[in-house]
Amino acid sequence: MEQAKVDKSLIGVGSATLSVWAGEQSGHPYGATQTPIVASAAHAYSDIDQWYEVALGQQPGFIYSRMSNPTVAVLEAKLSVLEQAEAAVAFSSGMGVISSVLYTFLSHGKRVVSTKDSYGGTNKIFEEFLPRMGVDVCLCDTLDHQQIEAQIAQGCDLLYLETPTNPSLKILDIKRLVAAAKKVGALVVADNTFATPINQNPLSLGVDVVVHSATKYLSGHGDVMGGIACGSKVLMEQVRHYREINGAALDPFAAYLIIRGIKTLALRFRQQQASAKAMADFLLTQTLVESVNYPGLEQHPNHLIAKQQMRGFGAIVSFVLKGGMDAVKLLLPKLKYAHCAGNLGAVETIYGPARTTSHVENTLEERQALGISEGLVRISVGIEDTDDLLADLKQALAATATELENK
Repeated sequence: MEQAKVDKSLIGVGSATLSVWAGEQSGHPYGATQTPIVASAAHAYSDIDQWYEVALGQQPGFIYSRMSNPTVAVLEAKLSVLEQAEAAVAFSSGMGVISSVLYTFLSHGKRVVSTKDSYGGTNKIFEEFLPRMGVDVCLCDTLDHQQIEAQIAQGCDLLYLETPTNPSLKILDIKRLVAAAKKVGALVVADNTFATPINQNPLSLGVDVVVHSATKYLSGHGDVMGGIACGSKVLMEQVRHYREINGAALDPFAAYLIIRGIKTLALRFRQQQASAKAMADFLLTQTLVESVNYPGLEQHPNHLIAKQQMRGFGAIVSFVLKGGMDAVKLLLPKLKYAHCAGNLGAVETIYGPARTTSHVENTLEERQALGISEGLVRISVGIEDTDDLLADLKQALAATATELENK
């Protein structure tokens, strides 16, 4: 099936330029300056032989939107460039792409190695769904690289990484773990949602397949769902085949919104990261705060690794409140410039505890086993003025502290 062509003149230009122009260099029908939304479910052919050749992939063209779509193809081309990949495949949600990639490459009798720190939905696949298929799942302590390497050496068909992790912002040494995986011939998959292609390109570090929840930073406006996988043409053909048969194709209207969102990704992320660092520094000074998670802090256990493999530290900050969930329930309603919601990566700042955001699928006991405190709050920092976000957090923490003291 046809994918949009990428102009080689884009090689070497900056990420902001790529975000705008990648996948759209060849122009659009009718001289349109923006990617058209092609809403047709099917594409007609008067020449039966040509139709057949397109269906077999022997010549470019489109047949049916579950297989490929002109609007979706532009998005796939754009992400291919941003992630330095040969090809990409778009899906209807982040979990759609994560589950499809895992189910494409894992089957009965195979072994997957990952970490305990991963998005709650991903963790559910590891704990609940893959074992049903007869897949051996090994989840290691996230910061124990030696343990991960030892488990890989015992046998591994697929290594799954998420870095930075959601919501505790742990950092994995991608090159080190890729080296261990390649020794046993394992495929390496990495979730790059938090870092985005602006900050990190896992394929350049040896990863085989990169996945994104496009719902988050790529779209950037909290109004659409999507997911995307990037990698070699050979691997993406397998992933595309799984998607074609299982049906989690991305709608062209959603693809258009994600394309539009990506064009401001670099600009948005610049402001969001600057505010995130300021908020992390501020939280370190607060007596009500037990700990702060942000890779840009020198105190972060893997700060140096983050500096080596990332171009920035991201726009997510998480922290643990003294007083646990009782304190969280007092703090969140006091915020003026924030949504309390189960999303991230939008232009608006979003707060939420792990039990209603990243790990809502998990029970209290499961979250405790994963080391996720009930007092943990994740901030997805938006594009608002930094001073306003700091003032808002300061007043909310002060009011919460007063209430807790008076109890």
